[in-house]
Amino acid sequence: MSLVAFLQAQNCTTLPSSWRHPEARTDTWSPDYYQHIGRVLEEGKFDIGFFDDRLAMPDMYAGDHAETVKNGIRATKLDAVTCLMSMASVTEHLGLGATYSTTYFEPFHVARLFQTLDLMSRGRAAWNVVTSVNDNEARNMGRDAHSFHLDRYDRAEEFMEVVMGHWDSWDDDAIVADKANNLYAHPDKVRRLDYDGKYLSSRGPFTVPRGPQGHPVIIQAGSSVRGKQFGSRWGELIFVVYRNLENARKEYPAMKQLAADWGRDPDHMKLTTLFYPIVAATKDEAEDKRAAYEKLANPMDQLLLLSEALNFDFAKKELDEAFTDEEINSIQGMQHHIERVKGMGINNPTVRDFMEITGRGLLRNAWVGGPKEIADQMEEWFTEPVCDGFVIGPTHQPGTFEDFTKYVVPELQKRGLYRKEYTGTTLRDHLGLPHPEIGSWKTKPLAAE
Repeated sequence: MSLVAFLQAQNCTTLPSSWRHPEARTDTWSPDYYQHIGRVLEEGKFDIGFFDDRLAMPDMYAGDHAETVKNGIRATKLDAVTCLMSMASVTEHLGLGATYSTTYFEPFHVARLFQTLDLMSRGRAAWNVVTSVNDNEARNMGRDAHSFHLDRYDRAEEFMEVVMGHWDSWDDDAIVADKANNLYAHPDKVRRLDYDGKYLSSRGPFTVPRGPQGHPVIIQAGSSVRGKQFGSRWGELIFVVYRNLENARKEYPAMKQLAADWGRDPDHMKLTTLFYPIVAATKDEAEDKRAAYEKLANPMDQLLLLSEALNFDFAKKELDEAFTDEEINSIQGMQHHIERVKGMGINNPTVRDFMEITGRGLLRNAWVGGPKEIADQMEEWFTEPVCDGFVIGPTHQPGTFEDFTKYVVPELQKRGLYRKEYTGTTLRDHLGLPHPEIGSWKTKPLAAE
């Protein structure tokens, strides 16, 4: 099975209360912090450590950053790629992934950045493709408002075509560096892109040669209908959140089929589901940890993160005041939150409904137990199968990864479910993904033929 560490280059994990944990480190802007996490993950033989990211604080609530800063709710955010290079310097095998937005960066820049990261890490780079979520990100990047949901994905499709085109501009054997004959690289093995689309254009030639992996691994986590369409076309490592086995039994084969509909080999798209482990030497000790963790959260954690995710200021509504049809239809943020609430039969939810049903900002459905209990659940999901691996969400850092490596990894290894040693040097080796051929990404959907 694949194991992914869900990281944040910020003062907390995805759970805003995590920084309040008594064992959480607070030097989250120091190289020592990220290097320590990198060493722990490599000791645990993780496939990859991956950084989620946003381009703004979650400061939409009441139009002010005061509550964000006071409560420490994702208040500091560092550049993820720079943090990855710090981790790369102390590891040899661990995959290194970071988020970059197709909405606020240019494709040539992103292509150059991640291909360079792949070269500098000797084939361990991955790019998490996002379209971003809210107006505050737009304002930080010099725009008035965030673009409409579907338009973002249409632009992202072109963005991917430009990036992939640049990554395929150099053949693997283009460079010969023949000093005697004054031939650095074969001109016929380096191509200009000359892309001209509806949203984007890029000429080339690309300035970074082909990396050890051919191109970095593509990560995607879109969970809306449009996000799944996008991910099934481009994604090689997909992050999903399956709430239970029943949900996973429906979603896992459906996503694999979407990849097949694009003419892809479904086995070349790894689906890894997120869970938050609370683990200790015994189940009783783990239950005690969970009880203590429940006391760390406060309502502001949820209100600020819901405002960010849904691009709507929740301070405008009373807790039990229903959203109007117009307000619901105007929300352009993470659509899966809307879909989840409506799936409960609530067309005009209140703020409290959003808080209770989405659980955003709270630790929900944690897997709690000793090594056997956690490994039992992972084995059941993996062998059915309803996933190809797991995204380990930390309740606090670095403690979650330390505990998981100490208690769960040896149990998985004993059962023959997980590697005891790395068997390759690149992230593609770890994930069992092929070296991409030039132009292989141009596969068209079978339904369109």
